[in-house]
Amino acid sequence: MVEMKIDVSELKGESKIVEKLADFLKEKTAGEVTTEGKEVTVKGEGEAFSKKYIRIIVKKFLHKYELTETFRVIGDEDALKVKERKLAEED
Repeated sequence: MVEMKIDVSELKGESKIVEKLADFLKEKTAGEVTTEGKEVTVKGEGEAFSKKYIRIIVKKFLHKYELTETFRVIGDEDALKVKERKLAEED
């Protein structure tokens, strides 16, 4: 069984977004998805649980809710992290 953790701590004040992400992951991977505080855990087996595929699914989720301008997905050694983008200051 493969277990992938996604750190969503930077989604500030977006508790409904975290729940929607968990539902989206459950729908796309058909695996066991749990949320603990600011972390989403996906468990299952097969190609649908590779780090690359989960990252693509999270990117699709951000695009669906028009959050790609604000957030991005970064892969650590054993987990994924949703980070806020550093926007360049406009002069």
